Amino acid sequence: MSPRPRIAVLGGVATDYLVRGPSLPETGGSAEGDLFQEALGGKGANGAVAAVRLGADATLVARVGTDRRGLEQLTWLEREGVSLESVVSEPEAPAGAVLVMVDGRGRKQTFSAPGANHRLSIRDVLRSAERIAAAKVLLVQLEVPLSAVQAAVRLARAAGVRVVLDPAPAMTLPEVLLEDVHVIRPNAAEARTLTGIPVHDRASASRAASNLLMRGVGAAIIAAPGGSLLLSREEEAWLPELPVDSVDSTGAGDAFSAALAVSLAESQPLLTAARFAQAAAAIATTRLGAQGGLPYRDEVLGLLSDVQLEVQVGPP
Repeated sequence: MSPRPRIAVLGGVATDYLVRGPSLPETGGSAEGDLFQEALGGKGANGAVAAVRLGADATLVARVGTDRRGLEQLTWLEREGVSLESVVSEPEAPAGAVLVMVDGRGRKQTFSAPGANHRLSIRDVLRSAERIAAAKVLLVQLEVPLSAVQAAVRLARAAGVRVVLDPAPAMTLPEVLLEDVHVIRPNAAEARTLTGIPVHDRASASRAASNLLMRGVGAAIIAAPGGSLLLSREEEAWLPELPVDSVDSTGAGDAFSAALAVSLAESQPLLTAARFAQAAAAIATTRLGAQGGLPYRDEVLGLLSDVQLEVQVGPP
C-alpha cells in the first residue's frame, strides 16, 4: 500500500451554527427554521478534515482562540486525525464563528465573526515552513490575512510544493500571488470578483478562466451553473454536475478543493483530479452542514463507479 500523501492546509477555523428552514429571511424580516446544528467549520478546518477523510495526512496552519469554543475546535480536529503541530493558540481573540442559514432548496446565507483567524501572522507561517515544505500540495483559502497566505505560497513554491487556491471569501488578489498558484478553484461569484466577468454558463466560465491564465495562474477550475469548467494551457474540459439529491451546498467547495489537492498529491493528472473532486463536492451537498457533508474516500470512488461523469474534453 502506497503511503498517504502529505497535504498542508492554511485557512480559517470556526464553529458553525446552522439553521435550516423552508425559506431564508428577507432583509429586515425573520423566518422560522426546523433544524439547528452546531459543528466544526471554517474553510481551513473543512479542507484539512476532508483531506484526511479522502486519504491524506493533513497539517493545518491556523490560529485558534483559547476560549471554550477554541478548545472544542481543537478536540474536533484531533478526533478527525488532523495534525495540529502548526496550530497556534490565540489568547486575545475569540475562536471564529459562522452563522449559516439554509433553505429547503439547499441555498444558503452565511455571516461570520473571524476572531482568531485574523490574527494568523507571517511569523506563524514561517514557523511552519518545514511542514509546508514536506507537503506535496499546499491548499490555501482567504479567511486568514492575505499576508499569511502570500508567505505560505512563497514557501511552497520555493520548496517545489504545488499550490491550490480556493479564493473564498471573494476578493481581488495581487497579480504576484496569482502567478504562484498552480490551480485556482473559484465559484461563479468569486470568479466575477477576480476577473470582472459574470459567470453564468460554460462559455462565460471559459472566458473567466482564460483571464486568470493570462495573469499567470497555472490552471483554473471554475464552478458554473450546471458544472465546472477546467482550463489549463494543455487542456479544456467541462465536468457536468453529478445527479444527486442536494440538500445543502455548505462545504461543497471545501470538499472539491480538498479532493483536488489530495488527488494532485497522489500525482494524478489534473482532469482525473477534477473528476474526483467533482464527485466529492456532489456528495457534500447531500448532507446538512459543512463537516457533516465532507465525504470519505470510498464514498467518492463508489459514486464515480455508480454514476457516469460525462466529461466533455476540448472546446464546445
